[in-house]
Amino acid sequence: MGLTVRRLKFVDFRNYRELDLDGLGKLTVFVGPNAVGKTNIIEGIQLLTAQTSFRKPTYAQMVRQGAEFARLDAWVSDDSRDLQLTLQLAEGKRKRLMNGKAKRAADLRGIVPSVAFTPDDLELARSASSPRRDALDALGSQLSASHHRLCSDYERALKNKNRLLKDEAPDSLIESIDEVMVLIGAQLTCYRAALFSRLAKAMGDYYREISGGREELQASYTPSWIDHDPETVFTATPTRDEARAALQDSLAMRRSEERSRHRSVVGPHADHLDFFIDGRNAAHYGSQGQRRSLVLAFKLAETALIEDMLGQKPVLLLDDVMGELDATRRAALLSFALDGLQTFITATGLHYFDESLVAKADVMELPLNACE
Repeated sequence: MGLTVRRLKFVDFRNYRELDLDGLGKLTVFVGPNAVGKTNIIEGIQLLTAQTSFRKPTYAQMVRQGAEFARLDAWVSDDSRDLQLTLQLAEGKRKRLMNGKAKRAADLRGIVPSVAFTPDDLELARSASSPRRDALDALGSQLSASHHRLCSDYERALKNKNRLLKDEAPDSLIESIDEVMVLIGAQLTCYRAALFSRLAKAMGDYYREISGGREELQASYTPSWIDHDPETVFTATPTRDEARAALQDSLAMRRSEERSRHRSVVGPHADHLDFFIDGRNAAHYGSQGQRRSLVLAFKLAETALIEDMLGQKPVLLLDDVMGELDATRRAALLSFALDGLQTFITATGLHYFDESLVAKADVMELPLNACE
């Protein structure tokens, strides 16, 4: 089953002077109009569980205006453990604690994993690969400390290389950073491709169920050294040695292009992730309904992989997505959420839910007294 969030307390976080929610159960629905702080609660839970935020906020955005610091706490438990997870935001820095002892984010990822579904996630079904790469890395970081370390190391190397290219540094420096890019980049691409293969299989199963068996979903991961054809499914997963050799050759062949463009064009940051419905690229040909089903399948697959690989169910965070889904897709999502997942939902009203679900939920009307 895994750890369950029993209590939340926020102090000077976003628009909350103090928010204290105790006795949290399996299903909590926060209801209220826009701009009253519903999303802030979801973000706070994600910061304490996944150790990240879908908003990618700055320090100043998270601390309530006029306050010097913010603090978030979650009390979580299962049959054998009681833990207090804390995030302190002060002087532009983040400090994490577990039961009062300082911890790194890497120590806490995976203890209480979570999956967030927000309206912005609909970008996963559109044309650019960047949101899909980010989502895959966010999942991988919860599943493996190595995946997160590779992402961080590669991002630093990429920034260094782009700075060198912008400054028109000598070839010797570019070649030196390319050696680092090959070592880290090849491994990251292999990690991603293997994880994406597992995610794609689960997505295909969920999409088939959501579509009533009428449509098939396929996924394609194309490394940057392969000529990308958005109309072709690429399913090969390279070995680490193959990836290193191919990345090294591609960097050498495209060095003059990188020089002229003053930025790196080869590496995991340029890998392509595509989804196909009945053989056609969903970003180009998918209907709005198909794209929504695709994103729903992506999120359901995330939860399944976390449970399969970590042996525990994640916390499910649904922020204002009920209005983005039709009745059939809402029913599919809520049916899954009620299957043993602790779920937090925000919505502008209860009309999205049937009476039986409302009867099972803790419904909290916003604005709360703690919210300014």
